[in-house]
Amino acid sequence: MAGQNKRTTIYLDTELHRALRLKSVSVSRSLSDLVNDAIREALIEDAEDLEAFEVRAHEPLVSYGEMVKRLKRNGRL
Repeated sequence: MAGQNKRTTIYLDTELHRALRLKSVSVSRSLSDLVNDAIREALIEDAEDLEAFEVRAHEPLVSYGEMVKRLKRNGRL
């Protein structure tokens, strides 16, 4: 990925920074690599959530009251 990187400044909570620095040393990876991976994973999860919302967009809505009735009927409440 050399040449595709963009420098930025972020401010981390002191304890998070300490934990990230310790992890960086323990896994022999840079702070940047760990932060990039964490952000990438979060964005992938968001994309998966959005896709799931789109897939379910046309499902009928169920009210809270109806859901409670279903849970009782199925012995879950």
